Amino acid sequence: MCWRSSPSNADRSSSPRTAKPPTNADHVLDRLLELAENLASTPERGSAPKELRALGIDEYRQVFFKPYRIRYRVLDKRVVIYVIADGRRDMQSLLARRLIG
Repeated sequence: MCWRSSPSNADRSSSPRTAKPPTNADHVLDRLLELAENLASTPERGSAPKELRALGIDEYRQVFFKPYRIRYRVLDKRVVIYVIADGRRDMQSLLARRLIG
Protein backbone atom coordinates (compact mmCIF):
# COMPACT_ATOMS: atom_id res chain seq x y z
CA MET A 1 0.00 0.00 0.00
CA CYS A 2 1.23 3.48 -0.83
CA TRP A 3 0.14 6.60 0.99
CA ARG A 4 0.29 9.82 -0.96
CA SER A 5 1.39 11.63 2.19
CA SER A 6 2.86 9.14 4.59
CA PRO A 7 1.34 8.73 8.03
CA SER A 8 3.57 6.96 10.47
CA ASN A 9 2.17 4.00 12.34
CA ALA A 10 5.25 4.15 14.55
CA ASP A 11 4.23 7.66 15.58
CA ARG A 12 0.75 6.42 16.44
CA SER A 13 1.91 3.52 18.59
CA SER A 14 4.35 5.61 20.58
CA SER A 15 2.13 8.65 20.98
CA PRO A 16 0.96 9.71 24.43
CA ARG A 17 -2.66 9.19 23.36
CA THR A 18 -2.25 5.42 23.68
CA ALA A 19 -2.02 5.83 27.46
CA LYS A 20 -5.31 7.76 27.59
CA PRO A 21 -8.80 6.32 27.27
CA PRO A 22 -9.79 6.12 23.60
CA THR A 23 -11.87 8.94 22.20
CA ASN A 24 -14.26 8.93 19.30
CA ALA A 25 -11.53 10.52 17.15
CA ASP A 26 -9.17 7.67 18.08
CA HIS A 27 -11.84 5.16 17.12
CA VAL A 28 -12.45 6.84 13.75
CA LEU A 29 -8.72 7.05 13.01
CA ASP A 30 -8.17 3.41 13.97
CA ARG A 31 -11.07 2.23 11.79
CA LEU A 32 -9.95 4.31 8.80
CA LEU A 33 -6.39 2.98 9.08
CA GLU A 34 -7.68 -0.57 9.44
CA LEU A 35 -9.87 -0.14 6.38
CA ALA A 36 -6.97 1.32 4.40
CA GLU A 37 -4.63 -1.49 5.45
CA ASN A 38 -7.20 -4.14 4.48
CA LEU A 39 -7.24 -2.79 0.93
CA ALA A 40 -3.84 -4.45 0.38
CA SER A 41 -5.48 -7.87 0.45
CA THR A 42 -8.84 -6.98 -1.17
CA PRO A 43 -8.43 -3.88 -3.36
CA GLU A 44 -11.28 -4.88 -5.67
CA ARG A 45 -13.84 -4.56 -2.88
CA GLY A 46 -14.38 -0.84 -3.38
CA SER A 47 -16.87 0.74 -5.75
CA ALA A 48 -16.23 3.29 -8.48
CA PRO A 49 -17.08 6.82 -7.27
CA LYS A 50 -20.21 8.05 -9.06
CA GLU A 51 -18.70 11.54 -9.40
CA LEU A 52 -15.85 10.10 -11.45
CA ARG A 53 -17.95 7.57 -13.37
CA ALA A 54 -20.06 10.49 -14.61
CA LEU A 55 -16.86 11.92 -16.13
CA GLY A 56 -15.93 8.59 -17.72
CA ILE A 57 -13.16 7.90 -15.20
CA ASP A 58 -13.34 4.39 -13.78
CA GLU A 59 -9.86 3.53 -12.52
CA TYR A 60 -10.47 4.94 -9.02
CA ARG A 61 -12.34 3.12 -6.27
CA GLN A 62 -13.72 3.98 -2.84
CA VAL A 63 -14.58 2.34 0.45
CA PHE A 64 -16.55 3.83 3.33
CA PHE A 65 -16.48 4.25 7.06
CA LYS A 66 -19.42 6.61 7.16
CA PRO A 67 -19.36 9.46 6.72
CA TYR A 68 -15.74 9.08 5.57
CA ARG A 69 -14.62 7.87 2.16
CA ILE A 70 -11.25 6.47 1.19
CA ARG A 71 -10.56 7.08 -2.50
CA TYR A 72 -7.83 4.96 -4.03
CA ARG A 73 -6.48 3.40 -7.18
CA VAL A 74 -4.80 0.07 -7.85
CA LEU A 75 -1.54 0.48 -9.80
CA ASP A 76 0.18 -2.78 -10.68
CA LYS A 77 0.00 -4.58 -7.33
CA ARG A 78 -0.04 -1.44 -5.19
CA VAL A 79 -2.96 0.37 -3.62
CA VAL A 80 -2.44 4.14 -3.79
CA ILE A 81 -4.70 6.14 -1.49
CA TYR A 82 -5.37 9.62 -2.84
CA VAL A 83 -7.78 11.03 -0.31
CA ILE A 84 -9.57 10.22 2.92
CA ALA A 85 -12.38 12.74 3.23
CA ASP A 86 -15.65 13.44 4.94
CA GLY A 87 -18.24 12.31 2.41
CA ARG A 88 -20.52 15.19 3.35
CA ARG A 89 -18.14 17.57 1.57
CA ASP A 90 -18.60 18.67 -2.02
CA MET A 91 -16.89 15.61 -3.48
CA GLN A 92 -17.03 16.86 -7.08
CA SER A 93 -14.85 19.88 -6.24
CA LEU A 94 -12.58 17.87 -3.95
CA LEU A 95 -12.01 15.22 -6.61
CA ALA A 96 -11.38 17.80 -9.32
CA ARG A 97 -8.64 19.37 -7.17
CA ARG A 98 -7.11 16.15 -5.81
CA LEU A 99 -7.43 13.56 -8.55
CA ILE A 100 -7.80 15.39 -11.82
CA GLY A 101 -6.04 18.74 -11.34
